[in-house]
Amino acid sequence: MSSALLSGQTPLAVRMRPVSLDEVAGQRHLLRAGSPIVALADPEAAAPGAVSIILWGPPGTGKTTLAQAIARSSGRRFVELSAITAGVKDVREVMQEAITQRDLYGQTTILFLDEIHRFTKAQQDALLPGVENGWVILIAATTENPSFSVISPLLSRSLLLTLQPLTDDDIGVLVDRALTDARGLGGRVALADDARSALIRLASGDARRALTGLEAAAAVALSGGTDAMDGGDEDAESDEIDDASAVPVVTADDVAQAVDRALLRYDRQGDEHYDVISAFIKSIRGSDPDAAVHYLARMIEAGEDPRFIARRLVISAAEDIGLADPQALVIATAAADAVAFIGMPEGRIPLAEATIYLATTAKSNAAYAAINAAIADVRAGGFGRVPIHLRDAHYAGAKRLGHGKGYRYPHDSDAGILPQQYLPDELVGRRYYEPKQLGAERDVSARLERIRRILGDR
Repeated sequence: MSSALLSGQTPLAVRMRPVSLDEVAGQRHLLRAGSPIVALADPEAAAPGAVSIILWGPPGTGKTTLAQAIARSSGRRFVELSAITAGVKDVREVMQEAITQRDLYGQTTILFLDEIHRFTKAQQDALLPGVENGWVILIAATTENPSFSVISPLLSRSLLLTLQPLTDDDIGVLVDRALTDARGLGGRVALADDARSALIRLASGDARRALTGLEAAAAVALSGGTDAMDGGDEDAESDEIDDASAVPVVTADDVAQAVDRALLRYDRQGDEHYDVISAFIKSIRGSDPDAAVHYLARMIEAGEDPRFIARRLVISAAEDIGLADPQALVIATAAADAVAFIGMPEGRIPLAEATIYLATTAKSNAAYAAINAAIADVRAGGFGRVPIHLRDAHYAGAKRLGHGKGYRYPHDSDAGILPQQYLPDELVGRRYYEPKQLGAERDVSARLERIRRILGDR
């Protein structure tokens, strides 16, 4: 009987979609009084031909929810298309019907287009007449940057609104509401505090994940999959649930059984993004390949842009390894090219190869320190005129000015090096590059000492 209570129904996340903007959790920055979304949802304020909007944000942040809440609140005709299945023909049919509804019944049509970034340029072009002439009010949703995925004419005719990942408090509100609301679980289960915390943590700011996880965990509890009924730690449960004996209690074990894959807490714009990439680079710098691969896996599983990871590897190869192993930069750059060429998920393999190579090879930041020291000198005014024998002597009149006079051509020497001054007078004797006795840089160090002796250490 218990499992049947949840079977054969519309998914919980769909049933719990808000029917008005007042029920929307999060996105307070978009729902202030007088904001475009609030005005669009108000049948008094949003006149026919109101501005179209593009909603940009991560999955599960409420793009579809906002569109449907606007449609319900405004009382307008609502048509939904998905860019995955719709084509130009579907768009034109919607436009024609919208004109008919406007002319015959004075009714404005809201067209919600999900995943607009999947539309080709030609398909997006088909939307322009309807948006420009006010046949429809377009609400388009995308998880991709509209600057790159939406054509400019459509962007210029729409307001771009950015949605933020939901906070833990927002997710908690949705979970609590779903537990008691008649549209949701209707009080058929209770939720232990540790299970609630687990659902919020696993959701990673995605409302759909939280509600899907809750529904699955409730099904486990209702089917008796774990010992979810009243019992065990009586003191703890008596604090959490006043009437635990009346309904099954969803526990953290139920959540773990329902969600067999952890949904990492990882916000690509937040603290976790910076913390994990910082730990990744520091693990490579610290020569711990196991830790480095662990953080690489966390980023990949959380959906981090692999190009971002590849760029960080290239930087690490130059900054932390440098000339101790010149091959490191070649391998990191090759990994970046490979990821761009083959994409994911196979791109994880060259990323892992480069990560392990960089973590296990010799390290030197001497080149990094050298350029930083040189830039610091230049910024502090530590520069002078280029020595006259090094100046360009090819343009007309240069030789008359003495440019190039006294320059010694290194290839005239068997050693390929001749003593002469290269730094400006003010910086003679200044050393920026100090190689370390590590890896290939040991050889560089020995060679550089011989070079500096020939140059006169100038």
